[in-house]
This record gives sequence, structure tokens and C-alpha cells, in this order.
Amino acid sequence: MVQVNDSYLRLKAGYLFPEIARRVKAFTEAHPEAAVIRLGIGDVTEPLPAACREAMQRAIEAMGTREGFHGYGPEQGYGWLREAIARHDFQARGCEVSAEEIFISDGSKCDSSNILDILGAGNRIAVTDPVYPVYVDSNVMAGRTGDADGGGRYGGLTYLPITAANGFVAPLPEQPVDLIYLCFPNNPTGAVATREQLKQWVDYALANNALILFDAAYEAFISDPELPHSIYEIEGARRCAIEFRSFSKNAGFTGTRCAFTVVPRGLTGTTAAGEPVELWGLWNRRQSTKFNGVSYIVQRGAEAVYSPEGQEQVRALIGFYMENAAIIRRELEAAGLQVYGGQQAPYVWIKTPEGLDSWGFFDHLLNQAHVVGTPGSGFGAAGEGYFRLSAFNSRANVDEAMRRIRAL
Repeated sequence: MVQVNDSYLRLKAGYLFPEIARRVKAFTEAHPEAAVIRLGIGDVTEPLPAACREAMQRAIEAMGTREGFHGYGPEQGYGWLREAIARHDFQARGCEVSAEEIFISDGSKCDSSNILDILGAGNRIAVTDPVYPVYVDSNVMAGRTGDADGGGRYGGLTYLPITAANGFVAPLPEQPVDLIYLCFPNNPTGAVATREQLKQWVDYALANNALILFDAAYEAFISDPELPHSIYEIEGARRCAIEFRSFSKNAGFTGTRCAFTVVPRGLTGTTAAGEPVELWGLWNRRQSTKFNGVSYIVQRGAEAVYSPEGQEQVRALIGFYMENAAIIRRELEAAGLQVYGGQQAPYVWIKTPEGLDSWGFFDHLLNQAHVVGTPGSGFGAAGEGYFRLSAFNSRANVDEAMRRIRAL
């Protein structure tokens, strides 16, 4: 008889965003006349930059010729894209990252899950709370946790609460851990990390032989020149950190799918016998075996992000979404709500009104204002009592959603 992976049965009722979709579907079927505005899931709405579209169109034309056709590409990504990323995203900021250390993929969500393939099952894991659900759920699926308790916390994980009380700054673990998931600018709270705060984490990781899995998917939304965009801006990070990045939010590639992971040469883990092993080689082997690469057409589109025209158009996209975030912050504050984030990140984190928990506020907004957000409790136990709104939408929808919420 076929056996299933019992670890999947430990997962809580459902992944956060499908549960939101289920509730919205039930509401719209019961109220077909309602014009629902979705500010929940972090999906972009504006068209792809013209520079990217034009580059992909040229690539499609090339694929129609014998000379320009491309079949299987390098599993690690084409050299010209990796070189552009290394030069613009890292070396320009003083980071010692080479093209060889960059691996192109179809999404940082996938990479942040797949990285577990090369890491031992006995690692002690720390996550912030609230947290992007994939970090936790992928560990549950891989059998690296125990069951969830009544508050939704899984046995075997070390939770680091980030709330208004501690300024949304994750405290260092009180007990040594081996793997640390960090996301800055933070999803869902919109908080950012200073250079000094990241240095504390790098120092901790080096002192405890730990590995930081650093999700920088929203770094392009940082406008403060004093704030770091990459963990590799911190001395010593090459010896203790892997960084995930994506073209999804800065260039609108959520449906086009292109991202990358940086694994520095010389970064090591140990075997069960305590012998050092370079993680670059393991990840390279994993990708070569389980991944056939991102399409040539999409990689040409991603390369165009780094052209002068692409850089200008991406800046305009980011500016548009951050103006949305500013509108959301201003209108919610005017409505008497306590808000955080939305200044260096496209997410606004809201304290729910007195008497409403996260899902209660979700249902209130959906039923009374026909606006969809994301319950904070879906990101972890410490997210209870908070609510996330996304700035990824049209200006007309953001303005109308805020009008409806203020009318409540």
C-alpha cells in the first residue's frame, strides 16, 4: 500500500492564502454584486516594464531562428544575467559577490524551501514570529518539526517574536540555533533592519557556527541610503549567510518567474562526522539534478532590468507602489488605526481595533467594506491582533479601498 508523507498531516488547516481565497470565494458567491478590492496577497498589478517586454520579444524572435534558438540552458543561469546581477546588485554596493556565486531560479519562494535539500535534518531552526509562512511550512513538510500547539507554534522551532513592544526587532535566540530565517524588509510587518542590527545577527551566526537564510525579496523598496540592501554589506556575512532575491516585486515578474540565490564560495557546513563541506558545491549539485533552469526568454527579460531604461522603469514601478503605501498609511492613521511599515516596504501592518482578532477584522473588512487583507495570525502566533494590507494594486483601487475603510 502506498504511504504518504505523514509530515504533511502536521500542517495547520490550510496555507494562509488559499484559506483567504476560500473565504473570498464564499463571500462573492453569496454577494455577486459586491465589488471586492484585494489588498491581501502580495501580487503586483502594473504591467511589466517596457524594457523587459521588448527584450523578451527579441528573444522570442531569436528562438524562431536556427542561429538564435536555445534549448536547455545552464542550470545555474546564463552567464550574462549572472554577471549583470553581480555587478549591479552587489559589487556596486561594495559586496564581494561574483557571478559564479549566483544561481538563477524560478522563484525565491521555491529556493527558500528547496535549500533544505542540502541541509541536515538535525539543525536547530529559528524563525521570526510573525513570519512568511513558507519558512515554517516547508520545514514541517520536510519532517523537521513536531506537532503544532494550541497557539500554532510547532515543536522543534525556536520562535523569535517581533511586535510593537520590541519595535519589530527580532531578539537574538537565548539558546544556540543552527539555521536562522531573516526577511528584511520584513514580510509581513514592513520593518527594516539597520546595519547595526544585521551586524548583531552576523556576529551571532559566526560565534555559533550558524547559517542565516536571508530573504531580501523586497530590498528594492528601501529608499533610506543608510539602510543595507544585502546582508553581504555586513563584514563576515559571506562566512555565514545565503541570500535570496527575486524579480517578482521590483520588476513585476510574479507571473513571469525569475529569481536568484547567492551561495558564497567558501561558505561551509559540516557532515554528521563534523567534517567541513562547501555549501556552494551541494547547491550546485542539487540544482543540476533537480532543476532545468529558467527559460532563455525570461532571463533576457530579467537582464533588461539592468539596462538604463530598465532601471528607470523599475524605479517608477517601485515609486508607484510606495505612493500607494503612503496613501494607505495616511488614510488608516486618519481613521484612528495604529499602523506600522509602509515606508521602506510595500506592506502596511495594522493593529486590529479593540475587540477584533485578526480573522475577525478580516471578516469585518470583507463583509462591511468589501476589502480583502491578510490576517496577522496567519503569519504566526505573534501576528494575532495585527493585519496586513498590500500596496500592490492600482491607484484607483487603493483610493477606493481607503474611502470604504474610513467610512466604517
